[in-house]
Amino acid sequence: MIRLLVATVFATSLAAPAPAPDAIDRLAADSGLPGLTVTVTKDDRVLHAKGYGHDSTGAPMTADTPMRLASVSKSFIATAVMTLVDAHEINLDRPIVDQLPEFRLADPRAARITVRQLLNQTSGMADSTTDIPRTWTAKSLRDMVKTLDTATLATDPGRQFHYHNPNYGTAARLVETVSGQPFPDYLRDHVLTPLGMTSHDRVEDGYAEVYGTWVARPELPHFDGDLVVSTANDMARWLIAQQGKGPRLLSDESLRTLHTPPGDGTYAMGWGVETPEEGHERLTHSGNLFTYTAAQAIVPDTGYGFAVMTNSTALNDSAYALMESLIALSEGRSPTSTPPLWLFDLGIGLATLGFGALGVRGVRRAGVKRSPWRIAPPVLAAVPLLGYPAFVAFLSNGRTVTWAQLLYVSTPLVVLLAVLALAGTATAVARLVAWSR
Repeated sequence: MIRLLVATVFATSLAAPAPAPDAIDRLAADSGLPGLTVTVTKDDRVLHAKGYGHDSTGAPMTADTPMRLASVSKSFIATAVMTLVDAHEINLDRPIVDQLPEFRLADPRAARITVRQLLNQTSGMADSTTDIPRTWTAKSLRDMVKTLDTATLATDPGRQFHYHNPNYGTAARLVETVSGQPFPDYLRDHVLTPLGMTSHDRVEDGYAEVYGTWVARPELPHFDGDLVVSTANDMARWLIAQQGKGPRLLSDESLRTLHTPPGDGTYAMGWGVETPEEGHERLTHSGNLFTYTAAQAIVPDTGYGFAVMTNSTALNDSAYALMESLIALSEGRSPTSTPPLWLFDLGIGLATLGFGALGVRGVRRAGVKRSPWRIAPPVLAAVPLLGYPAFVAFLSNGRTVTWAQLLYVSTPLVVLLAVLALAGTATAVARLVAWSR
């Protein structure tokens, strides 16, 4: 009797309530985003797949609107690799150079990197030791691998996690070499089509947020071999398959491998493992481009799957925040709340005006006290602007960050730092002129 009671309580704790459609609609409306799609699944059922808002042409978003997945694509690349592992055509624990001879780095330790380490992002490759802008000039996966010939390793293979896109570009190139098919064709034939998913080539421009206004902008041109495009309806099929339901792409062992990090790590193969303070352990991955964001999650304990895709980018990751709110609803918790974007913009805008006013005041009062020591402090106002890319790279665990990216994602903040730098420099110059007189 006691065992039955314990089992009943345990089962009841996992019987999570399905997020109500009207609650999902409210979350989408409150997001303030120009366009997004939401997918919710449970076990082998599709509970919700819907589009909200509009694309950059003004057309309404639907559950069949193609959306860029960005780095969510990594789970697709890893799955493609594992289909070849199941077919005994790729060995996870053999060095990548044995299976992809064209893979050559300017570091002899690279000869020890295994396929498993590529997918776990423990190869030792890192943005800090790779010419990332050079990889963006590639026209194909083969060209991308060639651009790594000047790269070195940040650590020995297998020692440390470094989130590094070329790990997955190399893995996708391995699929091409082993299968004899271009990667998009292999993905279509062996992953997407078996699940009933559709390949998409055309995606409308997305949006960047500038002072509370969504501005339609084209995606910055750069090569990134892991970009997959999908829809809310197709992501439902994907999430169900990743729960081991529906059409089977992988063996049980390969699916477990796909979702299991090495040792005490938290990154498996295209999926990160999160253990939140509240709620159940979940597998997640997010993706951020210059005009699109995406986030996906599966919660093994409850059987729920979630995907949110947006056609916009801003200072905060709205797709991931919305996904977390959906997970909270499914676990009987209140959705997480984030300040609206206009509050960020208001604060940044007021600070920008304030720094501009201080600059004008500093220039006007430059001749009040003619001391050479008063020249240096204003110059320091340029430091935040000059150090901004390095600071963002530090927050991103060493990822390469360019000014082009920052101008897309955080235009108001770049303007703020530029006004601060200009105000300080103008004040310093005015004081220097006054002192020299």
